[in-house]
Amino acid sequence: MDIFYRFANASLTLRTVERLAQLQFVTDMQVTIVHQPDGWILRLELDHMVCPLDILDLRSFLSELGEVYEPKGPLKVAFWGLDVGESPISVMRQQQVAIVSYGLPNRIDIEEFCKEFIAGLGYCPATLV
Repeated sequence: MDIFYRFANASLTLRTVERLAQLQFVTDMQVTIVHQPDGWILRLELDHMVCPLDILDLRSFLSELGEVYEPKGPLKVAFWGLDVGESPISVMRQQQVAIVSYGLPNRIDIEEFCKEFIAGLGYCPATLV
């Protein structure tokens, strides 16, 4: 089961990743985090064995910070590419999307991405706050 959410900025995304790392069923979870100019997309791939109450609690938490998202266009193709085994680097090159983190929830990937992006631009866009 895939769950998609959109977050407005890096702070909300980091808060979500911290919460995901605390969950007991996180070992069965694949997380993909994508940065876009207007926000962050989070995809959670959950094992079908996860308790429905845990999923409901997770969705409630995610809805407090972000909004349900339906991928379209290149992003949808990018997720499909990851699903069929393409490497994140290959998918990023082909679909022109910024996959910030792939695998287990990883706060460090997001922080490093923000740091390098800001250094390259010379200023901090609202999505990286």
